Amino acid sequence: MQEFRMVADILIWSWFVVCTWDLLILYFPKNKVLLNRNYPEKLSNGDANPFFLSIKSTFPLMVKVSVLEEFPEQLQLRDNEFYISIKAHDEKEIRFELTPVTRGTYQFGVCNALVKHLGLFQRKFVLDEDRVIPCYPSFIQMRKYQLLATTDRLVELGIKRIRKIGSTLEFDHVREYVRGDEYKHMNWKASAKHSKLMVNQFQEEKSQPIYSFIDTGRAMRMPFNEMTLLDYAINATLVLSNTAILKQDRAGMLTFSKEINNHVPAEKRNNQIRKISDVLYGVSTLFEESEFGNLYAFARQHINKRSLIFMYTNFETLDALHRQLPYLRMLRKSHIVVVVVFKNTELVDMAKEPASTISDIYNKIIAEKFVYEKQLIIQELNRNGLQTIYTNPADLSINSINKYLEIKARGMI
Repeated sequence: MQEFRMVADILIWSWFVVCTWDLLILYFPKNKVLLNRNYPEKLSNGDANPFFLSIKSTFPLMVKVSVLEEFPEQLQLRDNEFYISIKAHDEKEIRFELTPVTRGTYQFGVCNALVKHLGLFQRKFVLDEDRVIPCYPSFIQMRKYQLLATTDRLVELGIKRIRKIGSTLEFDHVREYVRGDEYKHMNWKASAKHSKLMVNQFQEEKSQPIYSFIDTGRAMRMPFNEMTLLDYAINATLVLSNTAILKQDRAGMLTFSKEINNHVPAEKRNNQIRKISDVLYGVSTLFEESEFGNLYAFARQHINKRSLIFMYTNFETLDALHRQLPYLRMLRKSHIVVVVVFKNTELVDMAKEPASTISDIYNKIIAEKFVYEKQLIIQELNRNGLQTIYTNPADLSINSINKYLEIKARGMI
């Protein structure tokens, strides 16, 4: 009996020593875990944004750390805990990505780190500095297009190479004729003056106004992959505006619903993209029917030079189009108008699925009706001399740039 008591005493004292050792290691004043957030200053909407969280240990032994980050409520993330092991006096970095789907401010709460050595006790370290990060339109996408454009690799993203048709009318200089020059560019006055054939040299026309008109009515509230059509239009506007400025054109924008808002006149200044981005940051969807009549009146008064206008809107029915078509036709008389119509991919997939039940047949017929009506909308727009882009929301930026380059190549503006 005494032997059992001795064994029990040894176990109890051993347990006490182990607990004391674990507590001393964890709570010794110089032993700490230091947290540091290396987060971006702003977020890019709809893109995977990289985040880095560095953890530095001053413990003399290896410890296990459980990091619990309080993510913004807009992200609705529950898997926000990270587990790592850190050696003595070492530093590690946790890398993760977040994809916001709405613009606005994202507030990160406190960051908690639970440290354990033997696993009997845990010590809590807290980074209690809240971090507020604004989410802007997709500048990551804009930079990607800009980088590939400067290296002439836009084909990798789906940008078509479009053969230039005809010639532009912007005069550059007079030069001596060489074999192969077009006779219609002959400058006979200069030829008589210099006693040799001279021709006019033309360059690609620059400084053309490129406008993006963004509909903020209820039609643009429709969601696609957790983002609204308005967010896709905003991202495409930023990418298109940057591309236009790279092509030495002038970029501008406005938003419209019942009223005209956020008008940025077309310019190609150094700060124009920043100005457009700041305006797009605060654009929100309104639950109103858009007034194209007000839009036409505003464009007639404030946009005097012939411009290329990309109109980001969405018509779901022919009736909705016919109500606004007179204003679009009047706008087309003074400008080149490109109307964006979004493809409802869910309805397209539903129309292609085989139907086995009466309910499936009914859904398939309704889906086919809406898909067919979209085709009629495109035909009606083209018949009235309006350019169109019929696209998936995810491909809007690429298709907008393709249409812009096509119109430039054809010398339509």
